[in-house]
Amino acid sequence: MEYTDQLGNQIQLNTIPKRIVSLVPSQSEFLWDLGLQKELIGITKFCIHPEKMFKQVTRVGGTKNPDPDKIRALQPDLIIGNKEENEKSIIEQLSREFPVWMSDVNTPGQALDMMSSLSSLTGRESQGNSIIEASGLSLTKSKEMFRGQSVAYFIWNAPYHFAGSETFIHSVLTHIGLKNVFSNQARYPELSLEKLADLRPDYCFLSSEPFPFREEHLLQIQKALPDTRVVLVDGEAFSWYGSRLIYLHDYLTQLKTELYA
Repeated sequence: MEYTDQLGNQIQLNTIPKRIVSLVPSQSEFLWDLGLQKELIGITKFCIHPEKMFKQVTRVGGTKNPDPDKIRALQPDLIIGNKEENEKSIIEQLSREFPVWMSDVNTPGQALDMMSSLSSLTGRESQGNSIIEASGLSLTKSKEMFRGQSVAYFIWNAPYHFAGSETFIHSVLTHIGLKNVFSNQARYPELSLEKLADLRPDYCFLSSEPFPFREEHLLQIQKALPDTRVVLVDGEAFSWYGSRLIYLHDYLTQLKTELYA
């Protein structure tokens, strides 16, 4: 059968894939949750959830630099990647040897579409529908949970980088009723704390990934922005676009209690 990925590329699969390599943490977790424990034979070193998968499945390197030789040795009949997470040159190289299905997820709707496509492609429509329904309910309950406050979402330290527009994080922030102070800048802009103070965000969210912000960073940033509420947040809640969406509303309920206390 012929399948079209989220970049518009078409791949041909003669049978339901039995040997899958996933190069994206959130999508690896989703495949595992679909019940593909035997079929998932390769993941990245950042595919840490669930722990059992991380311990059992062969790791083929990072998301940006997977080892083509390790992937070849596994002889996959399907590789699953993502436009932002994976390097184009490596994906093009792998595509010459194996079927590669690519996602492009910048909104919650695209996340649900990705899950639907992969459920169909792997013959797990029933399991996928259950996860998609629960994720959709969580997203619906999370809509406009906040009151339009402005936020700067930190993703990197020294220098500081933030989530801008055209990102999944930005879409989640907007969905839950927050105003991203970098909504007029694409992708991941860089800015000093001095210039950030001029934007006067109500909140600063310090993400746990890709840079693991800690209490010492919070204190430093809070000192530079004394009128802003600075908090550590779970980066997976805002950036993982697979089955972890099921828990988004529960996490945001806790966060809202902390912010509005």
